[in-house]
Amino acid sequence: MNRLSCFLLTIALIVGSSNAIWEKNSVHFKSSLRPGNTLKIHCTSNDDDLGVHLLSPGQTYDFSFHDSILKTYFDCTLNQGPNFAFHVSFTAYKSGGGLIRYGKTNFWDARDDGMYFTHGQEAPKLEYKWTHV
Repeated sequence: MNRLSCFLLTIALIVGSSNAIWEKNSVHFKSSLRPGNTLKIHCTSNDDDLGVHLLSPGQTYDFSFHDSILKTYFDCTLNQGPNFAFHVSFTAYKSGGGLIRYGKTNFWDARDDGMYFTHGQEAPKLEYKWTHV
């Protein structure tokens, strides 16, 4: 076996033995809206349409996935309020082209004043305000 083959075999064994390498990334949504206010979530990626999901206050919705070698993103549109008259659209997850991530978690919390974001280690911060349709 030549040196390059040995090197590649060693790298494959090291990478393959790591549990973290197989962890999926995930996006979590939580509705912290006032009682009686339903949150509508619709997310799409370059490959998938995840459909529409309705959350009552206190409910959560999440999905998991592996990054693509090229680029992975999930764009989401959220609506709430009477007749879903308030909305916001944003990229809920995005990887860099060529950079594959494992085990990354994005937390989104829908509150009355907008969408709050955190990776889980810090307090959520307001990222997007609701706009009236």
